[in-house]
Amino acid sequence: MYPKIILDLILDLKKLPGIGEKSAERLALYLTQLEQDELELFGSHLKDLKTSIKYCKTCGLLTDDETCDICKNHNRSDETIMVLSDSKDVFAIEKTQTFFGKYHVLNGLIDFSRGIEPKDLNIDALAIRIKDTKEIIIATNSTVEGELTAQYIKTLLSREGLTISRLGYGLPVGADLKYADQLTLIKAVENRQKY
Repeated sequence: MYPKIILDLILDLKKLPGIGEKSAERLALYLTQLEQDELELFGSHLKDLKTSIKYCKTCGLLTDDETCDICKNHNRSDETIMVLSDSKDVFAIEKTQTFFGKYHVLNGLIDFSRGIEPKDLNIDALAIRIKDTKEIIIATNSTVEGELTAQYIKTLLSREGLTISRLGYGLPVGADLKYADQLTLIKAVENRQKY
């Protein structure tokens, strides 16, 4: 039905997260409507992606320079480092405009079932960075892998004068108690705050 190049493009687009058959078709057909110069620019961005993007040598965040803009920013506090599993988590926190410390990106989580061990993550660099740090905020997901990684980091970095904290868990704003799962309710009770 479709020309081969469009079928190939649909197959490529379906490899992207969250893109199913219909979305891939819609995107492929949309791309056929772009002007030649727009399409060439889009293609060059895709082509240059792997050669232009690297990990920040300090924190591990995706960047197009040796050191990311956050690590270069002297207005951000070096006393607090938030540890996250990947760059997209940093981008999500940055959108909130509530954290003004530095970040450390692990680029994964410990997952022994998939053969991912602490040595495979950006953990050793974190241990080196914390000499002047007063607080580490562990912001890994509340999955088995996220909890295992958080516990490993806590054990590895525990020392006198360093506060190690974890992002709060619990009910999201607007949640109805009767629809919350048991783990969410347990965490909500454990992480209650003074009102």
